[in-house]
Amino acid sequence: MPKITRRTLLQNTALVSAIGVVTANTNAGELTYDNPLSHASKNPQHNAADETYWNKLGNYYDKTEGIINLEHGYWGKMASPVVEEYERLTQMVNKQLSYYARKQWYEDFSHANTVVAQALGVASEEMALTRNATESLHGIIGQYKNLKPGDAILYADIDYPAFKRAMQWLADSRGATAIVLSIPAQASQSQLIEIYQSAFKQHPNLKLALLTHVSNQHGLMLPVKEIIDQAKQRDIDVICDCAQSWGLVDFTLPELNADWALFNLHKWIGSPVGVGALYMKKGTLDKVAPFPGEEDETNTKVAKRVHMATSNFAAFLAVPKALEFHHQVGGANKQARLTHLRNIWVEAVKGNPGVEILGATDAQSTTGMAGFRLTGQTSVADNERLQKRLENEFGLFTVVRKGLAHGANIRVTPQVYTSSQDMLALANALNTLTKHVA
Repeated sequence: MPKITRRTLLQNTALVSAIGVVTANTNAGELTYDNPLSHASKNPQHNAADETYWNKLGNYYDKTEGIINLEHGYWGKMASPVVEEYERLTQMVNKQLSYYARKQWYEDFSHANTVVAQALGVASEEMALTRNATESLHGIIGQYKNLKPGDAILYADIDYPAFKRAMQWLADSRGATAIVLSIPAQASQSQLIEIYQSAFKQHPNLKLALLTHVSNQHGLMLPVKEIIDQAKQRDIDVICDCAQSWGLVDFTLPELNADWALFNLHKWIGSPVGVGALYMKKGTLDKVAPFPGEEDETNTKVAKRVHMATSNFAAFLAVPKALEFHHQVGGANKQARLTHLRNIWVEAVKGNPGVEILGATDAQSTTGMAGFRLTGQTSVADNERLQKRLENEFGLFTVVRKGLAHGANIRVTPQVYTSSQDMLALANALNTLTKHVA
C-alpha cells in the first residue's frame, strides 16, 4: 500500500475542489466558487440587500422543503463544496482506517487547528479543536484551580442553559457563591456595560465570570471587550462563549481581548457537525489543570485541557474547506446579510402592540438572530402554542427558548440564503395573529 502523505491528500482535495467548481458554476449561474462576490459591491451593507446574489448563493445549499426554516441557530448547513469534501474524506478515512490514523492523522488535524487559529487571528498553539463549545467549557471549569470556599463566580440568564448549569455546579462543588445576573428583555451596549461593571464592584470576591458574546436566547450581542477590560482590572478570569457568534458576527479574537474563548464551527462557519474549538491565551494555562490523566508540566498545551478520544476524523479534516467557503462569501457580508434579514421582519412588526421584540435596542447589540413573544405571553406553554401555530398555520419553523428570567420567547434565526420574502412572511403572520390587539 502506498504511503499516505499530505501531498497525496491535498492533491485529492484539489481534484474534488475542481469538480466542485464545475458543479457550483452549473448550479449557480454567474456565481463562481472561486470568487462568489466578484460581481458584488465591496460594501457589505450594500451587498446585504442584493437578493439576486443571495439567491444564487443559495444554490450551494440543499434547502428544507415544505417549511420556511427560521431555526438555523441549532447548527449550520454545510455548503455543497463542504459536503463533497466531507463525503470524500469520510470515504478516505473509512478506506485507509488505522493506517491513515496512525501515520498521517495528527499532522492533518494540526493543520486544521492552524487554519482555525489563523482565521481567528491567534497562534496555533493557543487553540485546540474540540467536538463542541460545551466540551471546551468543561475543559476549563472542570479543572479551574483559582477558586476556593468563599469566592464567587458570575453568569447571566442570557447564557446558554447547559453553561449556566455547569457554572452552578462549579460553585456548588467548590463551596463558592454563584452570582446570577438578570439582563433586561431589551438592552443596549451602555446598559450592559453598566450592569456587569456594577456586579464586579458589588462582589469583590469574584474570581470567574462567564460572558456570552451572542446570546442563544435572542441574539443580543454583549460588548465583551469593554466588560473583559473591566474584569481584568479586578483580576477576574473570564470565559467568553463564542458558540453562536463566530460567523454570525465578523471578528477576530484580539478584538475581544479574551483570554479564554469557546467556539462551535458547525453553526455559522458551516463545518460538519461535531467540531468546536477552545482558545486559551499563552501564559494563562497555569490556572487550569490538565484534563485528568493528561500531563502538561510547562502549562503550554491547550489540547491537554480536553480529551476527545476517538472522534469524527472527516469532520475535522473538512474544516479548512468550510473556512475557505466562509471566507469566499466574506464574514462581513454574512453579518450584514443576516442582520438585514432580522431588520426586515422586526421593522415590519414595529409599533404592533401585540408583539414584543427581545434583545437589542441599538445597532451595536444587534445580530441576525432575534427573539419575540406576544405581549404578556411569557410562559413556556404560551410560546409553545405560538410556535405550533406558526408552524401549522403559516408554515414557519421557529424554536422556543426558555432560559430568560423575564420569561420564555421564540427565537428567529435565518440563514444567508433565506429570502426577504421569508422574513416578511413571518411579519405578516405575527400581524395577522395580533390584528385584534388595540
